[in-house]
Amino acid sequence: MHQKRDILKVQVDLICYELVMDTINCWKSNQERHYVTLTNPHSVMLCLRDPQMRRATAGADITLPDGVGIIVAAHLLRYAHNGRVTGPTLMLKLCDWGRRKSYRHFFYGGTEGIAEQLAEKLSLMYPGLEIAGTYCPPFRPLSAEEDCAIIEQINSTCPDLVWVGLGAPKQEKWMADHLGKIEATAMIGVGAAFDFHSGNANWAPAWIRGFGLEWAYRLIREPKRMWRRNIDSPIFLSRVLYQLLRMRTAPHDTSEQFHR
Repeated sequence: MHQKRDILKVQVDLICYELVMDTINCWKSNQERHYVTLTNPHSVMLCLRDPQMRRATAGADITLPDGVGIIVAAHLLRYAHNGRVTGPTLMLKLCDWGRRKSYRHFFYGGTEGIAEQLAEKLSLMYPGLEIAGTYCPPFRPLSAEEDCAIIEQINSTCPDLVWVGLGAPKQEKWMADHLGKIEATAMIGVGAAFDFHSGNANWAPAWIRGFGLEWAYRLIREPKRMWRRNIDSPIFLSRVLYQLLRMRTAPHDTSEQFHR
């Protein structure tokens, strides 16, 4: 059992990749169904502004520290952690590790053709990878009939893991709404991993990722798309500092009350 940590009222699991994989394997053994979110400062700020996003994130069994800002917050709040667990890296590790367990992967999201390209490239990277299927939803609200048809299509492939690449907050809300409907061990919202691993967008070089500077790399390459979400980072940091001040002045430290 690991401990969740409170970062601006979002409960984050500061765990390592191996524990994520072990937990998913336990879910599969016990025939459980859950979903996993990966959060960064922008996602946390969305939770503060959007009640539906907040409920969707709270409904995840695991919420992982995708952004370097989450780890900075953990340092400031003196939470023990294992570093970042990013969506793109988690996808690669689970595709590799899951081959030993014969996990079946379904890829839901991306623009037209991206999920198929993703499946093809991952199959080349990891021989023996079991692809259950792919689906690219239209960029508009789905009718109830369309949604039911998609659920039936996904379930007909008997997936173990459904990778969801719709971007925040859409992917978190989709997973929350489809928990119990999608017959898979886990749905995992990974956003940009679809573009990176399909070759549709450049993943930051390993040395940049090692320094936690993907945000700067993406901002330089996609300024029109990324500048808005990067505005959230200083706001996030100021709120974390306020949380730290409140924790230090509170009569009792409540940071230990968030247990799994």
